[in-house]
Amino acid sequence: MVGELVLLKAKHIHYIEALDKKQESYEYWLTEHLRLNGVYWGLTALCLLDAKETFNKNEVIDFVMKCYVEATGGFAAFPRHDAHLLTTLSAVQILKTYDSLDVLSSSQLEKCVKFVKSNQLSDGSFQGDKFGEIDIRFVYTALSTLSILELLTPEVVDPAVNFILRCYNFDGGFGLYPGAESHAAWAFTSLGALAIVGRLNDLSENQINEIGWWLCERQVPEGGLNGRPGKLPDVCYSWWVLSSLALIDKLDWIDYDKLREYILKCQDEKGGISDRPDNEVDVFHTLFGIAGLSLMGFGNLIPVDPVYCMPVSVTKTIKKYPYN
Repeated sequence: MVGELVLLKAKHIHYIEALDKKQESYEYWLTEHLRLNGVYWGLTALCLLDAKETFNKNEVIDFVMKCYVEATGGFAAFPRHDAHLLTTLSAVQILKTYDSLDVLSSSQLEKCVKFVKSNQLSDGSFQGDKFGEIDIRFVYTALSTLSILELLTPEVVDPAVNFILRCYNFDGGFGLYPGAESHAAWAFTSLGALAIVGRLNDLSENQINEIGWWLCERQVPEGGLNGRPGKLPDVCYSWWVLSSLALIDKLDWIDYDKLREYILKCQDEKGGISDRPDNEVDVFHTLFGIAGLSLMGFGNLIPVDPVYCMPVSVTKTIKKYPYN
């Protein structure tokens, strides 16, 4: 507890449970392109709130499999949409959380892995899909997907690591691609990807310290965290920044009390968490606010894995790369 503020667990559970019951709303159909990601955000938040059974497991898995794109082997955000690496990771995370990866046939699994690998480019980066957008997020997404499936290979990992290291900037941050502006989300995707493949040691001690300083300076006077210098705080950076600091063992470089208070002030009394106090809530910020609180050990939440943004109880069963 911070002062009078408490985490409204029951309200958040009700908010997430009700999200898929608003199919008559305009907003519901506007967010079709995020639906599979939204299921992952909601399910993971429920897991951290120790309310995993709130969703109907069979219905969720059925929806995930309807998003499988037979032609490519990837998963789409919604049935009849195109496959993308981001939604493919969400699908795999959901199935892993439910211990249900075996719903994928050997043929589907093979095609899924082929889809992920086919999006790697010659410089080690990944495009998100056939349309060719390159983004450090997609490197993390691809490596995380293959890691959960326990099918990483050096042919994928080594060039990907080289690309990530080229995205490191002089200020201690990471860019979207080499030479791009540093951003907290790209710090997570870079450090998370390196952690997945056991390559954080490719960063020098000096670089680790610079990264830590750049990240802890994202905390603003209001207590929240921003994504880059001069920007407003946003609850989602409670995940991007804290997870990154956790990966380099510098989580205590943040003022926990002030950040907890900021996150709790972003709660709606009816449930859900917004980016800033008094703004509209959404499931994205609800997850990352709760995940940030979990990383800080607040509110008796289920522990979250800073590498995968999934419950530690789930990720502890993933084999570590390189495989023995």
